[in-house]
Amino acid sequence: MVGRRWEAAVADGEATLRPVRWRGLPRRRTLLRVTLVAVLLGLAAAVLQTPPSCQPGAPPAASTTPAGTPPGGPRALPAGAVGVPIRLAEPAALAVLRPGARVDLMVVPAGGSADPTLLAPRALVLDVVGAAGAVDGSSALYLALPPEQARRAVGLPEGSRFAVVVRG
Repeated sequence: MVGRRWEAAVADGEATLRPVRWRGLPRRRTLLRVTLVAVLLGLAAAVLQTPPSCQPGAPPAASTTPAGTPPGGPRALPAGAVGVPIRLAEPAALAVLRPGARVDLMVVPAGGSADPTLLAPRALVLDVVGAAGAVDGSSALYLALPPEQARRAVGLPEGSRFAVVVRG
């Protein structure tokens, strides 16, 4: 529409830069399009501002953490315990573990018997790192252990394999 008016003005010898004025309100179809674009832009902005921890379609999880503890974050170290990083022989087990869970830590020493030994019963899971399929060895389970059990876990020979049994 602007191009036709400009061509008509130039053909008449009139070269003005007057703004084009609408006669009346825009049509219903135009208003609908403008409204739709505004709604879609608002929706896109809302999606971009959504925290990465929110997954679409997932119901909110019931919080079982005590008051004052962040629900998804690492747990505080209990009094008298030390934090120990453990690399599991089967890193896929990390997918079912969450901070606050209790596990039995089992170990199969390198070159030893095939029977696992219970190293730490009811160990508290402080944090789970790399549960999303990290294959570069960066996945670990951080457990709160009493100092004596922590010394035994750290002092095992290289090649020892750790496993956990999740407690209810």
